[in-house]
Amino acid sequence: MTICFFSAQYLPTPGGVERYTWNLALRCVRSGGRAIVVTSALPGLPDHETDADGIEIYRLPVFAVMGGRFPVLRPGRALRALTRQLWRHKIDFCVIQTRMYVQSLWAAWAAKRRGIPALVIDHSTGYMPVGGGLVGLAGRVYEQTVCRLIRAAGYPFYGVSAAVCRWLRSFGITAAGCLPNAVDPAALDAEAGQDPLDWRAALELAPSTRLVAFVGRLIPEKGAAALAEAAAALPGTALVALGTGPEEDRLRAAGAHVPGAVSHARVVQLLRQADCYCLPTRYAEGFPTTLLEAAACGCPIVCTPTAGTEELLPGPEYGTLLADTRPETIRAALQNVLDDPAAARRRAAAARARLEAHFTWDAVFATIKAIAGGA
Repeated sequence: MTICFFSAQYLPTPGGVERYTWNLALRCVRSGGRAIVVTSALPGLPDHETDADGIEIYRLPVFAVMGGRFPVLRPGRALRALTRQLWRHKIDFCVIQTRMYVQSLWAAWAAKRRGIPALVIDHSTGYMPVGGGLVGLAGRVYEQTVCRLIRAAGYPFYGVSAAVCRWLRSFGITAAGCLPNAVDPAALDAEAGQDPLDWRAALELAPSTRLVAFVGRLIPEKGAAALAEAAAALPGTALVALGTGPEEDRLRAAGAHVPGAVSHARVVQLLRQADCYCLPTRYAEGFPTTLLEAAACGCPIVCTPTAGTEELLPGPEYGTLLADTRPETIRAALQNVLDDPAAARRRAAAARARLEAHFTWDAVFATIKAIAGGA
């Protein structure tokens, strides 16, 4: 079976949707199928290649709107040539992510014209943050319009969490089901042992320093700046923020350690060594991958009640949920976790056990394969 995955952004761009796509494509290849990923062009990367995992990748030319956060297909000869090559393949099924991108609209109707069955997976619980006033209104009108046009292609929609499925009702869509975000705990355990790094030593911190980890895009909506202020108020505590974005300099000025882009193995190693993972996001998350990875690494969790927390952390015995994202609220929550490490580790162990029972990539891909087989 050949499955084509459409993802407006893809690795090496860091993010949950990107790793979601890669994990499903990888399992398609491992199951004996063929995986094609169609994404956006990035400087220095080829337009078409087959990577070391056996995944075939097409990178279509785009306009990098919003600093690359919202790529828009660039019409022209290069796009026509690549898409002609793409559609020469005998594609059995398409997985389209997510509902808001121009590429998703194009993919849905291109598959429809060719009679290829497909599904759409959504990853958010709110509108893309583009600003207030008329700009924000225009963004919401755009999303409603694009979603309506994708829905008209007749393909079923799925959410990566129960909260995403509820949010889809805002567009008049009843989700066909949930295809949750997931991780591979065994693979993460293996990554932790690859060229091991002692993060405290690497950052020239005392061995007794309490590490708070943040992983994600360094944009205002993710709340890293408030977290940096909170961590700075806790003696003997250091915040390590892994990711890139416009808030890098602000976080460094607040005393956070911001190493920039690092390998995924380094992310895993930090989560295994940290005393706490904190995600004080205000972003319309679908089901943050880093939340799942923190649970898989046995790292105590402090986060806002974003999408996915109700499934992964259904009660206080699994993690700590923030009432709001004010620095003083974050500081108090961190203090409670850091001052009682034994209790924090018990909650972390419960979260890992729940993850292993419900949120693995093998289970998610098996569901998609069954849907594709019955289409």
